[in-house]
Amino acid sequence: MKYSSSYRRESIVKLATNFARKQLISFGTCIGKFTKNGACRLHITALDFLAPYAKHKVWAKPGAEQSFMYGNHVLKSGLGRLTETTAANQGVVIHSMGDMPIGFGVAAKSAQNCQQADPMAIVCYHQADVGEYLRSETHLT
Repeated sequence: MKYSSSYRRESIVKLATNFARKQLISFGTCIGKFTKNGACRLHITALDFLAPYAKHKVWAKPGAEQSFMYGNHVLKSGLGRLTETTAANQGVVIHSMGDMPIGFGVAAKSAQNCQQADPMAIVCYHQADVGEYLRSETHLT
């Protein structure tokens, strides 16, 4: 059995009580699913809830932004800015240079190591992006 985690506003929960359980298929926003070993795998649907509270952010240049939305990692050559306190293997939210969240991933290098890194070195590993809505529409429900 797969377990998922979802976000539900209290007002929606109160409205859902008007329906019988057999009539109600689902409600709320699925933000992730739990793996067999108990780890939570976040979906792109969680981006709107995570982005305002993210401590560590990566801003991608326009060319790298498009590449990221096709499922590729962010390279140093495509890095616009990076939060200075970002450590290696830290979860980050990727933003466009216009400060719009486009996905999330994991930092491959710390902010200090990025300064000396090769331009073709991976700075941020891809985890999820807004293009996933189109590529994996059937899996997100």
